[in-house]
Amino acid sequence: MTAPAESVRLSKRMSELGLCSRREADEWIERGWVRVDGKVVDVLGSKVLPHQKVTVERQAAAEQSKRATILLNKLVGYVSGQAEDGHKHAISLVTAENHWKEDRATMIFHPTQLRSLVAAGRLDIDSVGLLVLTQDGRIAKQLIGEESTVEKEYLVRVEYNRPGRLPDSDLKLLNHGLSLDGKALKPAKVRWQNDDQLSFTLREGKKRQIRRMCEAVGLKVVGLKRVRIGGVKLGDLPAGQWRYMTPDENFDAAPKGLPPTDRVRTSKSAPAPDREWPDRERHPARNRAPTPLRKTAPKSTPPAPVPTAAPAQPPAPVEKPAPARPRPVSNYAPAKARSAALRNMDAAKPPATSGAAPAKPGRTLGLPAKRRTPG
Repeated sequence: MTAPAESVRLSKRMSELGLCSRREADEWIERGWVRVDGKVVDVLGSKVLPHQKVTVERQAAAEQSKRATILLNKLVGYVSGQAEDGHKHAISLVTAENHWKEDRATMIFHPTQLRSLVAAGRLDIDSVGLLVLTQDGRIAKQLIGEESTVEKEYLVRVEYNRPGRLPDSDLKLLNHGLSLDGKALKPAKVRWQNDDQLSFTLREGKKRQIRRMCEAVGLKVVGLKRVRIGGVKLGDLPAGQWRYMTPDENFDAAPKGLPPTDRVRTSKSAPAPDREWPDRERHPARNRAPTPLRKTAPKSTPPAPVPTAAPAQPPAPVEKPAPARPRPVSNYAPAKARSAALRNMDAAKPPATSGAAPAKPGRTLGLPAKRRTPG
């Protein structure tokens, strides 16, 4: 039989889920902003099982979005951890006067942003360079948590205390094979930048780790500067000044061959760094000017189809009008007019058929026959 799952503190479970830090979790629990399986839990020290669903209210997410993360170019003499005698904490450099004028972030500085501001990772008092100060517990866990795998890059100026140059075998030992405090170090990336400067890329941050690594192979550290944390570079940020971390920056990825001012997207669906910002030295074909666009003639609309004439129909037969019927002659018309009318009527009559007696003029018109007077 499998052992039953053990319950854990709600604040610890929220930190494991990446919702917030344990300190933030306790604040949200007291305010009633945390639910377990849909029920509000507002008692500190409450425990949950691993399979239970933990959610937070919108107020918690809104407050978390207001938390600032500051990138500082630390000076020598400032500490990042507990304040030492006669030395100030690096947070004291975060003032309105030291805000970088070329900061692209839209956030406005306010003294309340200094509350709960902590250093996410150590940087020795004798070291300079990029230091992350944040109010967001998620970022602090991402950079200094036990399971953190974020790369940190340093430029280290060294002096060799032995005759000649550092042997290649010792350089390989710096990359992998050393132990500190009885525990083996994780593999690193160490290479020469020039005759007296090395580049260290680490995935862990033990106390004075680089100085102790160099001492193990006969090197003395003269200067140490951190220039990158994950995908965030120090860039052109002046010494002693600070700027806000922008939403499009991300500590997860470490792009290669980027200029200092480039940024890394936070979206998981963002393209690979080499495609987003190609290394033009390795791809000379990309240095060419873009090909000008060809001018294309505007698309003309096709002409409307011409309607075809219907086939001609044969002309309809024209009916000849019937001959006008002559006007009847009145008995009261003058004699000459009557005689002319009778002649016209006789001319318009159709010829008589054979065997039929010719009709008498007087009867045709219904007029009495004209009497002849004796000569």
